[in-house]
Amino acid sequence: MEIIRKQAHARAGLIGNPSDGYNGKTISIAIVNYRAQVVLYEWEDVEIIPSQEDHSRFDSISDLVADVKLHGYYGGIRIVKATIKRFVEYCAEQGVSLHDRNFSIRYETNIPRQVGLAGSSAIVVATLRALMEFYKVEIPQHVQPSLVLSVENMELGITAGLQDRVIQVYDGSVYMDFAANRMFKDCGYECGTYEYVESPLLAQLYVAFSTDVSEPTEVFHNNLRARFDSGEKAVVDAMTKFSSLAEQARASLLADDYDNLSKSIDENFDTRLSICQLPSEHVDMIQRARRSGASAKFAGSGGAIIGTFRDDAMYTALTDDLAQIGCTVFKPQITSPE
Repeated sequence: MEIIRKQAHARAGLIGNPSDGYNGKTISIAIVNYRAQVVLYEWEDVEIIPSQEDHSRFDSISDLVADVKLHGYYGGIRIVKATIKRFVEYCAEQGVSLHDRNFSIRYETNIPRQVGLAGSSAIVVATLRALMEFYKVEIPQHVQPSLVLSVENMELGITAGLQDRVIQVYDGSVYMDFAANRMFKDCGYECGTYEYVESPLLAQLYVAFSTDVSEPTEVFHNNLRARFDSGEKAVVDAMTKFSSLAEQARASLLADDYDNLSKSIDENFDTRLSICQLPSEHVDMIQRARRSGASAKFAGSGGAIIGTFRDDAMYTALTDDLAQIGCTVFKPQITSPE
């Protein structure tokens, strides 16, 4: 029996976010340390097997409430279902015929939920990769992130941009340009312009997260979108600033300029703080990291941060300080491009 195993990794937004949903520019990294995996094999029926996150038996009603707050009402099964539906619709749109063999599919993930490390989109990407192999369907790499985004936007009602999906499809470290004049359409999907960026400075990154202060991405993005669409000057100007910081960070990475990269990272968070009421627990994470001399910004929209550290002594100091508020700190291993 052929068994297909496909993975997609957690990601951290290094710079520019959240401008990816607003014709901005960003840089992200894909992280080996955490991943979602999908296993698919031929079966008599189409069967989606529940994972550890889809259980419906609890030790107490308090455990049930805690589980719903963390995973929502449907766990990851709805994500897998939505991906299958959009994949079939994509193939129909492109005139691609699918064979009639059925399959069983299951997922598992160790990506911390709702801390801004893109756990949901990782499940979508891994599922899409498995379906592409099972049905022998080739989808252009630059189209795949847009198809993944359509799963979340159209099927699940998740407000998000392309950034997470791009880095999880491409892996590595990627500079993304979503400016209107850099966007193009292929297979009916809007795509940005994507470029790999390599630098020794990527070895001086840290990521920290706390599941105790996690927050769904839509809590942040929904309000920001309304303010941007209404033309609020501070928000519109901030999106321009985020894009500029991404350009500066790209130049810093290519020039191995630690100081300017760190400065850009700090400015990214400070700009975000200027337009948003951020949870005090999240701001505390930033402040504690910066006390050690490290730079710090949100890695996404939940309880995860990313930044640069100069040396091992600084890394130890920020790790010790963040551990006092229950944060996990690690040096991200960046994936190799597929």
